[in-house]
Amino acid sequence: MGEIVAIIPARGGSKGIPGKNIKSVCGKPLIAWSIMQARMANAIDRVFVSSDSDEILDVAAQYGALPIKRPMSFSGDLAASESAWLHALKEIERSSVKVDYIVGMQATSPIRASSDLDNAVTKMRLDSLDSLLTVAEVEDFFSWRVGQSGPESVDFDYTSRKRRQDIERRYLENGSFYIFTPEVLCSQNNRLGGKIGMYTMDRYKMFQIDNEEDVALCEIIMRGYGLDKL
Repeated sequence: MGEIVAIIPARGGSKGIPGKNIKSVCGKPLIAWSIMQARMANAIDRVFVSSDSDEILDVAAQYGALPIKRPMSFSGDLAASESAWLHALKEIERSSVKVDYIVGMQATSPIRASSDLDNAVTKMRLDSLDSLLTVAEVEDFFSWRVGQSGPESVDFDYTSRKRRQDIERRYLENGSFYIFTPEVLCSQNNRLGGKIGMYTMDRYKMFQIDNEEDVALCEIIMRGYGLDKL
């Protein structure tokens, strides 16, 4: 059996919030929450942070993560998380660690519990999945777009609305974390592939930090649900 490793990509540059990944959220650097949640998860063997920033890596190490210095060549605004995960996987395997599953966590999604990680890994195993994404169930969600003649309904007919109980279940990808095998990541250069499953999280856990307003909102939610007590 190999290990289950969490890999948290965290770039140094951020246009929305300068120094976002180490900005204080509920009294701790933002990235610290993901590290602590992963370290508290029984299913995860090691926690890594991939970054081009020495400052972020120093903070990550203070909270118990293993640092991986990411090359600047794929640390820009257009760099996908897959490039960070692939680089980190190669570095981890270079130290003779066999990896069964990668838990790819989003540092900007601090509203989660270690039990979410454990339960999702259990689902991966029980359902023999190759990859998994986290989602929130969405009820009464009707999307619109602005067309040439004005607002247009996209996924429903506004002239014949269905009853709430007749609407099919829909799920929103919340980006909190993904789980995938090294084979999926390496062969498809994608976090999702093969047999894909979904892990449904509480709706309040879907919020992430992209701008200053999000910081205050996430802090309120974390304190309200006791997720700031790690």
